[in-house]
Amino acid sequence: MSGTAGPAGGKLYPYSSKEESSMSKINRLPDNVANKISAGEVVQRPSSVVKELLENAIDAGATRITVAIKDAGKQLVQVMDNGAGMDEEDALRCVERFATSKISSVEELDALDTLGFRGEALASISSVSHFELKTGRPDDAVGVHLRYEGGVLVEQTRSASDAGTAVSVRNLFYNVPARRKFLKTNATEFRHIFETVKAQALAYPEIQWQMYNDDQELFAFRSSDVHERLNFFFGEEFASTLIEIHEENDFLSLHGYVGKPGMLKRQKNEQLFYINRRVVQNRMLSQALQQAYGELLIERQVPFSLLFLGIDAGQIDVNVHPAKLEVKFEDERSLRSMFYSVIKRAVRAQDFSPDMRGAGFTDRPPDIDRENREKSPGRDARLGFQDTASPASTTGELYADYRKEQSKEPSFSGAVVSEQGEIVPRRPDLFSSPGYGQQPGAPASGAREESEAAPDSEDSKIWQLHNKYIICQIKTGLMIIDQHVAHERVLYERAVDIMNNNVPNAQQLLFPQKVDLKPWEFEIFSEIADDLARLGFNLRTFGSRTVMIEGVPLEVRNGSEAYILQDMIEEYSRNAEKLKLEKRENLAKSFSCRNAIMTGQKLTLEEMRSLIDRLFATSMPYVCPHGRPVIIRMSLGQLDRMFGRT
Repeated sequence: MSGTAGPAGGKLYPYSSKEESSMSKINRLPDNVANKISAGEVVQRPSSVVKELLENAIDAGATRITVAIKDAGKQLVQVMDNGAGMDEEDALRCVERFATSKISSVEELDALDTLGFRGEALASISSVSHFELKTGRPDDAVGVHLRYEGGVLVEQTRSASDAGTAVSVRNLFYNVPARRKFLKTNATEFRHIFETVKAQALAYPEIQWQMYNDDQELFAFRSSDVHERLNFFFGEEFASTLIEIHEENDFLSLHGYVGKPGMLKRQKNEQLFYINRRVVQNRMLSQALQQAYGELLIERQVPFSLLFLGIDAGQIDVNVHPAKLEVKFEDERSLRSMFYSVIKRAVRAQDFSPDMRGAGFTDRPPDIDRENREKSPGRDARLGFQDTASPASTTGELYADYRKEQSKEPSFSGAVVSEQGEIVPRRPDLFSSPGYGQQPGAPASGAREESEAAPDSEDSKIWQLHNKYIICQIKTGLMIIDQHVAHERVLYERAVDIMNNNVPNAQQLLFPQKVDLKPWEFEIFSEIADDLARLGFNLRTFGSRTVMIEGVPLEVRNGSEAYILQDMIEEYSRNAEKLKLEKRENLAKSFSCRNAIMTGQKLTLEEMRSLIDRLFATSMPYVCPHGRPVIIRMSLGQLDRMFGRT
């Protein structure tokens, strides 16, 4: 038998030229296979199912929608509405691929006024689940009941049915084990579902919404008061703190709410944008919003937004991605300019002072008596360190170099260096000096003014640059430290030690703080509650999702207890989603990231010294827990070469 030769004479196809001419190599995929492939784009996780079913219910004109979830959507996703319903012919057709009532010609893509239009969702969902549909029109005596398994119709009956449609999706991805295996934890998947329902409930206040999770009612909105929903989703009295936006012209309409700069939001999932009431993700809008606030925000802050843009449907393209979350604008530059100007004008017109509670330190001194430890091997050449010496000796030499340059100073706190170059930590007083908790750049007390006068004296060898970096003169040149990640490294190692060694680390609050957690936050809280207690949080549950904070770790800043707990849960969830971390390591990283001093915090000379001493008492002072460099060293030789002195 002859074969087709490859580049090196090898036979690629084991059939003759006659066989090749008569055998077709391209086959049309069966519908069930095509639907499973399509499902990979449309149905990425349980929240994708929820989104598609909610959009169908809204398009059907529903005034009441109920969502029921079991096992984070893996066991059941059910959406029931009181919309228009369908007859038997439409019910059978809606589960077919590329079948839709939303459009009938390509021209209608240029003027879409519905959320759905692609005709892929139900076919894709039914192909990877046990799918059940019950539907009836208001005047129908009986409704239609259809049941599919893996995209195949297995039951078709007629039965009594209320007006509207109920879709039940059970055992999602049961026949696509690879996709099911890559689903995240129940807490993560439920969080995505909850955020999806939240986005639609805020967009359509005229609809009554009800949601159940594992047979427990989470909410039931009967009125159309959007403030009630904002307060439920984001916290008591939240709506009263927002800035209202309202602008209408011939090009667009823009209305909704944005947060005040002092609200200290850091979660991008608390930025909601809608184009013609369609939930969208758009980097241009997010960046324009951030830039409109400008210097009113400090590092890593993102403002809250619930913004509705109305624009001629012919000016946008929503047919960009199967998930329908992305949009393209015909005149993006003009839209951005107008959006930016409206937000900036509204924000700058407010008469308020930012709440800087989260920007200061606590005045409670931490207890970190740490013995010198063996230094971890390996350093990154990008940090300016060479591997010619052992980690321990390099750390000791660099710290000794730094301390020698500071030896003219009259006093210092923290670790000391022995004659042999060994680091001997002492109890630091980084958080005990006056002035913490003040707004950066604000007038300080007399004690602080005296301390801050030191950098101008001829003996001082430490400076703070733009309230962000600490610059130290050392014998061989300069050492530059990122103050935030340096403190993050210190807090991370302390948190790990506390949890592993049961070190007492709690301070009771005079007035307990109450925190109402969102459902997905409470799921994560329940998962990490024991280790939170080890870390120093004294927490007590009260009601279904309320937590009373009665004590906190020593490092938690005064007045930020509730915010820090929720922010840690958010960070923990994000780490669990993106990284494979052991639970305590994840919690230690979340704790250190959310409690470390931030860019923009002005430090006194003694505070900078104490932070440096504590940093060099850690096992790896050169990188933060997330891998970012902490220290960069610049030698005199490098500076000389830059200035052409060599």
